[in-house]
Amino acid sequence: MRFSIIVVCLNEGERLHKTIGSILEQTEEDYEIIVKDGGSTDGSVEELAGVAGFEKDSSEVCAENGKIKIYREKDTGIYDAMNQAVRHASGKYIFFLNCGDYLYQKDVLSRIKHLMEAEENRAAPDAAAQPEQVKTQGKHPRIYYGNIQERMTGALVQSNPKMDDFGCYRNVPCHQACFYDRRLLVSRGFDTSYLVRADYEHFLWCFYKARAHTVFLPVTVASYEGGGFSETKENVRRSAREHRQIVGKYMPPGKVHKYRLLMLITFAPVRTYLSHSPVTAGMYQRCKGILYEGYRRLSGKKR
Repeated sequence: MRFSIIVVCLNEGERLHKTIGSILEQTEEDYEIIVKDGGSTDGSVEELAGVAGFEKDSSEVCAENGKIKIYREKDTGIYDAMNQAVRHASGKYIFFLNCGDYLYQKDVLSRIKHLMEAEENRAAPDAAAQPEQVKTQGKHPRIYYGNIQERMTGALVQSNPKMDDFGCYRNVPCHQACFYDRRLLVSRGFDTSYLVRADYEHFLWCFYKARAHTVFLPVTVASYEGGGFSETKENVRRSAREHRQIVGKYMPPGKVHKYRLLMLITFAPVRTYLSHSPVTAGMYQRCKGILYEGYRRLSGKKR
């Protein structure tokens, strides 16, 4: 199986059903849906099970029916729930879609799968001709990632097409844009000591420790709802603290200081405001996309 799509929930109501619906509409059928419920009491999970034709099984495993598997298990938060869900996933690549977020179009998974296969074929040429390249690329798991659309601003959020140290410092793709080789999550899940930035910390671990290959795909993957847990005032402050802790784990102090200075002199707070305003977000993201494309082409010429 190519994809395991994980949706974690707790009293999400209609938002859960709409998210699942966006997956079931996909033209690609090589996927499973893992719904990990933390103990909802609003009836949303029972309703989902009933609509899908499930028969109740137990308090732990609610049901398995065709493409959908529903598991009920207490957790300590969203990242613990995501770790629990990974244990039930069997796909080669794992994708996390939050309740309230949708796959952007009906052919997203089909396009992603096609581009993955093209990349894998390109990266694995004739073994006799280039045995060292095949050997090296076969060792490292991949993270495929694309863009997202932010519904609060209506803007297409451009992901960095080439990950490097500075990209890891300031702009890694959110998990709703990433398809992780399952080995990256089975061998080491999200660090739940980080309440807001555990997915960011895990991406840096994949990049620096697991030596994962990051591959940008020019696809808008998900429509992101925004305004959730990580965007409350308290958690925005917590996010900044956790960011400082995480970059200190993976980057030397001199590099961290350089990037902080670079963010300061390039007016990062102003750019953040522009990217979050419904009036300016679209133009900001288009300009960012043009810069990213120029950087990608320049990097390609240097290789």
